Amino acid sequence: MSARPRDAETTRSSILIAARTQFGDRGFERTTIRSIASAAGVDPALVMHYFGTKAQLFAEAAEFDIAFPDLSDVAPDRVADVLIPLFVAVWGPQGPLLPLLRAATTNGAAADALLSVFTDKVTPALSAVAPDRAAERAALVGSQLLGIAVARNILALPPLADMDDEALVAWLRPVLAHYLSDTAPAHP
Repeated sequence: MSARPRDAETTRSSILIAARTQFGDRGFERTTIRSIASAAGVDPALVMHYFGTKAQLFAEAAEFDIAFPDLSDVAPDRVADVLIPLFVAVWGPQGPLLPLLRAATTNGAAADALLSVFTDKVTPALSAVAPDRAAERAALVGSQLLGIAVARNILALPPLADMDDEALVAWLRPVLAHYLSDTAPAHP
């Protein structure tokens, strides 16, 4: 009886999915090629064949292409209504960025990948609605969202973890509007 041939792209994708999950749950140091291979249902040699080293696999697993919405026609007091559903989708329990967030606390490559999401996607998008000092305003919005992601989805801080998405939007709407549209403080 011969083994069923595997599709290379499907195999590679299965390995990446398993790697993202394991790196997110266990961190870089405690994740092994063998455990990733087992979770993906492949031989460890295939992991090495497709990705070379654990560090190269991690670097690829940490790459994400998030389609960030155009906010140019969104009023600052309604940005939360657009951002929070995206935020929940990518940072929620099943979201692709939650493992990256977990890993970013202990791994420089993950931290760099996370930073690039903000510098390449969030800052340019928020620049469309920020009256001035867009990078500072985007950093404040980003820190708010990262804090919520950690408290809600990693620490499971009650009642934030139990809060439904609609309530989260209602709470964050004035905070994000403040960051994006209120007069910036004067430089010291």
